Amino acid sequence: MKMIAVGDNVTDCYIDQNRYYPGGNAVNVAVNCKRNGFDEVAYIGVFGNDENALHIKWALDQEHVSYTRCRTVLAPSGKPGVQLNAEGDRVFIAGEKNTAQHIVRLRLTPDDLAYIQGFDICHTSCFSSIEPELSKMNQHCQISFDFSENTKHEYLNTVCPFIRFAFFSGSHMSNEQAYELMDTCHRLGTEIVGITQGKKGAIFSCNGKRFFQGIKNTHVVDTMGAGDSFIAGFLTRFVQSGNMDEALDFAAECAAKTCTFYGGFGYPHPMKI
Repeated sequence: MKMIAVGDNVTDCYIDQNRYYPGGNAVNVAVNCKRNGFDEVAYIGVFGNDENALHIKWALDQEHVSYTRCRTVLAPSGKPGVQLNAEGDRVFIAGEKNTAQHIVRLRLTPDDLAYIQGFDICHTSCFSSIEPELSKMNQHCQISFDFSENTKHEYLNTVCPFIRFAFFSGSHMSNEQAYELMDTCHRLGTEIVGITQGKKGAIFSCNGKRFFQGIKNTHVVDTMGAGDSFIAGFLTRFVQSGNMDEALDFAAECAAKTCTFYGGFGYPHPMKI
């Protein structure tokens, strides 16, 4: 099994710890897919040219995630601030707007697309400014897409026709709202739609058939990256087995495990004062 993630990379800066951790939706999903059992995992994104970018690359090396087709630009890495509340939920503090991914949008070349074609699945997200490339990407690989909380119809119309898997964060949604969103995505061409709802678990739909998954009890230290771990767990087991129930159960286990440590997948680094 082979997967590739295309999109964002950042260093999440924990203010109270004076440490940063490698992260970003695409990077988190890539690393967790490799940990979960994908034989080969790669990442394509835009790196800055600072110490933070070097640390992200170092962490990817430790996890055996290839980044040979990444770009590097003369700009800082994304450095969102993070604070944790008493329950371990992360609260983001907006970072600078002059980062590598703010000033450069990833454009895929024919060689990039040929490379992507060698993978079973490609994951990306609304954080990656990749929407103009989706119509080309889906001709080479099935696509998984994390919408986060982006549910506007105009945005769904732009993305859903080109993807197989859609993931949403919807702790604020009622079941009726979740069903309506799922049905809309199906009408636009997306086969599998999942909505994670925090402590309420997750609701998924495969071509209109509903699936429900509860959470796994665990000692929560930090919820950073739990949703990304859920996505990676689901993709890994679903590609292996094709079974929705097995994939969702494994995804919940992966999310629970990520809540037991700091950062999206670990590797703290001291912040310079």
